[in-house]
Amino acid sequence: MSDSTPRFEHAPDATRRYWHNTPLNTLPPPDMVGNYQRFKPLPTEGIATRRAWIVGGGIAGLAAAFYLIRDGHMPAANITIIEGQSVEGGSLDGSGNPEEGYLVRGGREMNWNYDNLWDMFQDVPALELPGGFSVLDEYRLLNDADPNWSRARLMHRQGEVKADFARFGLSRRQQWEVVSLLLKRKDELDDLTIQDHFSEGFLQSNFWFLFRSMFAFENWHSLLEMKLYMHRFLDAIDGFGDMSALVFPKFNQYDTFVTPLVRLLRARGVQLRLGSKVLDMEFDVQDGRRTVTALHTRTAEGDGRIAVEPRDLVIALTGSMTEDTAYGDMDTAPTLVRRADGPAADSGWSLWRNLARQSPVFGRPDKFCGDIDRSMWESATLTCRPSPLVDRLRGLSVNDPASGRTVTGGIITFTDSNWVLSVTINRQPHFPGQPQDTVVMWVYALLMDQPGNFVKKTMPECTGREIVAELCHHLGIADQLDAILPHTKVRLALMPYITAQFMPRAAGDRPPVVPEGCTNLALVGQFVETANDVVFTMESSVRTARIAVYSLLGLPKQVPDISPTQYDIRSLLKGARALNNGEPFPGERLLHKLLDDTYFAHVLPPLPKSEGESTRRERLEAELSSLRDKGGSALQGFAQWLDRFGQQLRRRD
Repeated sequence: MSDSTPRFEHAPDATRRYWHNTPLNTLPPPDMVGNYQRFKPLPTEGIATRRAWIVGGGIAGLAAAFYLIRDGHMPAANITIIEGQSVEGGSLDGSGNPEEGYLVRGGREMNWNYDNLWDMFQDVPALELPGGFSVLDEYRLLNDADPNWSRARLMHRQGEVKADFARFGLSRRQQWEVVSLLLKRKDELDDLTIQDHFSEGFLQSNFWFLFRSMFAFENWHSLLEMKLYMHRFLDAIDGFGDMSALVFPKFNQYDTFVTPLVRLLRARGVQLRLGSKVLDMEFDVQDGRRTVTALHTRTAEGDGRIAVEPRDLVIALTGSMTEDTAYGDMDTAPTLVRRADGPAADSGWSLWRNLARQSPVFGRPDKFCGDIDRSMWESATLTCRPSPLVDRLRGLSVNDPASGRTVTGGIITFTDSNWVLSVTINRQPHFPGQPQDTVVMWVYALLMDQPGNFVKKTMPECTGREIVAELCHHLGIADQLDAILPHTKVRLALMPYITAQFMPRAAGDRPPVVPEGCTNLALVGQFVETANDVVFTMESSVRTARIAVYSLLGLPKQVPDISPTQYDIRSLLKGARALNNGEPFPGERLLHKLLDDTYFAHVLPPLPKSEGESTRRERLEAELSSLRDKGGSALQGFAQWLDRFGQQLRRRD
């Protein structure tokens, strides 16, 4: 990295200051996304002879290699990805076959403004379409032709769809709890949990079931992270109820994203070393500057050491969401490994923990991996031949599973499940080559310490057979288990760190992408600090990789802050309507009165068609009367405050 300070931030924070046009400001707004940001910088001096060592073959590591080539102009043959597993992809997995059963530990819900993800995949050749088409083209064409939505997002009472599942069910007080969180400064929320801020009524509302099951939040998780999610997805809030705000891939996450990206990188000449872990690093430390000089590795053959030159780059993953996954099947419950001192000494957490022992600039990993009871949940992948279970889900779906189109439209969550159980069928086939008469469905639950409603065990204590029984109970078909189980294969994945990135945190717990003083090291993934983005998304992994490349190479290019839709008055207005259970929010009718028949009328959500003109007029008059009463009280209170403030100033004088 150059000693000179760049004239701009590689990862700008749009919330830090007021942006305006001046003759000296040639850069666009920090959160602008568009073609103007797509320029390619010139190669930096000496790039042809520099090497890059990327630790971790998940999406963050693969993205780092991509950006080193596309924007950094580094020869692909100079890039080596070191991955501890025998296959690349990290937590983006997908494997199995119809005979033994398929397995996906998790899935991905996508949003149209994942701008870094789409920036990369618009330059990655498509998986199935002919040459000239990209993964983005393939994804967009699919979702435009087959929109996503759900007709049974929330269920209860053993198979009954909640009639009001698309309504958030928030009282005015609970709506204010959401708004007040949006208004809070981020630095006010260190180490606070969601249940520290929200009332019990909010935590039992439709909104919270929709939100927590969609994003995998627990009540004891980070309030700061929930705030970031609220801002990131504010434009999508009116689509939470029926999941119409989401776009989904055709296949599982491995085949959709990892396969075409790895295919491109290998074709360019990137080297991948599988089955090799990096457990620690050596540094040359002088005058507060820290330069990586070697990587300590471990393979099946033993320990090794890779020398790193001062101008080489090291980009490393911190932490692992899927470390120590315990597996089970139809007749075997997963066996969780518990260690008193945390993850194993050669685990995916070892590198970060060893770095943190060397210097506090690397953060506090034990804050995230030190309490698996609060970061754990379990998923089950069901491989199903025709049975009453498939028939029941077909009846709750948008399209028949055999159609190749959207099926359940995302997860169906059972609000009276002690486990907070959810089930989904994505587009089928979910795997290339999957038999036409086979359906792959995915099940997961959030609470691991509660007995089931039907099977009186916690989910981690259950075999696949018992989890199917619990699912069938909530679908109202437990009496048909004998006709379901012979046609169902189950593979289980109990993940002790799957939501470790959501654990309550404070400033300094996560290191920045380029830790203070580091000259040739950047950290990527879900456990590094970014200005305003969220965790647990592919977008955040790609963002950190892009920041790492631009920062280490000193490229004259920014990674835009998150899309500015949170500031869009249209998003704010429709969000207010959604929070108010789809009803006009206080003052909305007055806005209609002021803006109807003007150029700006289209920014307002339409008023309910069920309201006649006389009803609308009466409600407007009632709102005006209420506002007058409240306004008078507010003005009187403000005058009293001014008087008290003036008296205090006079006393000081």
